[in-house]
Amino acid sequence: MITMKTVFLMTLLTVLLVAAGAMLGGEGGMIMAFLFALVMNGLSYWFSDKIVLRMYRARAIGPEDAPKLYRIVQDLAMRAQMPMPRLYVIPEEAPNAFATGRNERHAAVAVTQGILRILDEAELRGVLAHELSHVKNRDILVGTIAAAMAGAVSMLANMAQWGMIFGSRNDDRGGGHPIAALAMIIVAPLAAMLVQLAISRSREYGADATGAAISSDPLSLADALRKLHLGAAQIPMEANPATAHMFIVNPLTGGGLMKLFSTHPPMEERIRRLESMAGAGTRSRR
Repeated sequence: MITMKTVFLMTLLTVLLVAAGAMLGGEGGMIMAFLFALVMNGLSYWFSDKIVLRMYRARAIGPEDAPKLYRIVQDLAMRAQMPMPRLYVIPEEAPNAFATGRNERHAAVAVTQGILRILDEAELRGVLAHELSHVKNRDILVGTIAAAMAGAVSMLANMAQWGMIFGSRNDDRGGGHPIAALAMIIVAPLAAMLVQLAISRSREYGADATGAAISSDPLSLADALRKLHLGAAQIPMEANPATAHMFIVNPLTGGGLMKLFSTHPPMEERIRRLESMAGAGTRSRR
């Protein structure tokens, strides 16, 4: 179901890109914007692990530095039938974690000092299984493609905006009515961003489900999410908004309209789904 939703959203984003290209930049403008966005996001895909780990001053660790953490990840990687990822610790008290890397052989998992302090071993297993699931489910690749298409739509809108300012139009191939083009300039980037965020939220549900299956303990992951949600509110993290989607819980706080633009699904729904996976009659650990 989650995979079908992601496919639907990616298709919707593709249709939006084609429609925006035809309306704003014609076929040539659409291709140019998409190729440029693809190059930029391709570079991010290949080098994002190094960039984000350096951004958060993550320190590489081995089995001698954190034996329990290393042992847990090693066991989960064997269960998931994937290579052992590189491990990092972020010198940050806000409890959180993320995974990065373009594939299973180039994966890295980073946890903050805060998450090691507040979670017990079972809860930590749930979180680490969730992060390994992002790599196994190729969520980083999906996110990169979605970002490329959303970025192309935004670039087309910017091109059309400058074209209207300087009075130029592409009438030979798809230059539409100026009022329709103006509406597309405003609506298309917003719609693309909302679809991209919906894809991110869908992949979080998928990582929760796959992680719970790998750890065989959905309730511990649910408990961990409760603690992390509270911890993120109590100890704010100075996170770059461009990387907020990578973390297991949103490091950025905000309510009201900001929920519409959240990279993460509602915490209550994530916990409810995990508890339903445990089945009726399982123990409550609230």
